[in-house]
Amino acid sequence: METKNENVDLLKGMTKEQRAALYAQLQAEEKNDRMAKRESYEALRGEFMHEVKNHVENVEAEVNGFKKWLDEETAAFTKIMREYGAVKNESQQSYTITDGDFKLEVKFNKVKGFDERADLAAERLVDYLKRYMEESEKGVEDPMYQMAMTLLERNKTGDLDYKSISKLYELEDKFDEEYAEIMRLFKEANVVQTTATNYYFSKRNPENGVWTRIEPSFCRL
Repeated sequence: METKNENVDLLKGMTKEQRAALYAQLQAEEKNDRMAKRESYEALRGEFMHEVKNHVENVEAEVNGFKKWLDEETAAFTKIMREYGAVKNESQQSYTITDGDFKLEVKFNKVKGFDERADLAAERLVDYLKRYMEESEKGVEDPMYQMAMTLLERNKTGDLDYKSISKLYELEDKFDEEYAEIMRLFKEANVVQTTATNYYFSKRNPENGVWTRIEPSFCRL
């Protein structure tokens, strides 16, 4: 093995051209080493992502299959249960079934939204609030003006938020008849856009009897 002194002596015996050539060789070897590390890393990264993608796609397919199966089985069982008498009327669709240490909650929800009349109401309300702000001593700092304008903000998809607009109804006694008329237009525009069925699964701890939600999404674990 060459010592440090031997390396120094070797360099002393080299010409300027030889030293330049040696330096270029070392630089090339260092570059090749970096390239080898980069290629190795990128290969490992590609393999990792390929395996993750395959697992995710398999899980997605399995979950979609389970959801489709559960929808069909729940619809069939709900019909049987209604005929038996456990479900009293057509509107009573949400229910909970407990079997030993396992519980299933089926929740049917109406997804509410607005039709085109809500856009007209929103336009009228903005105009109304601007006039209200101009007449107010506090101007844009008026808390009622700020609250109403905040509730009119749209979501990421550009739609009015049903819950926010519903809070505007509570302000009717703070304004005049014109405001109440605009609120009536909002209420007319309020429609049921679709229905959604949600499932919740729980298991009971045999030691303390406490129910714990089973989360199919590992992000909630």
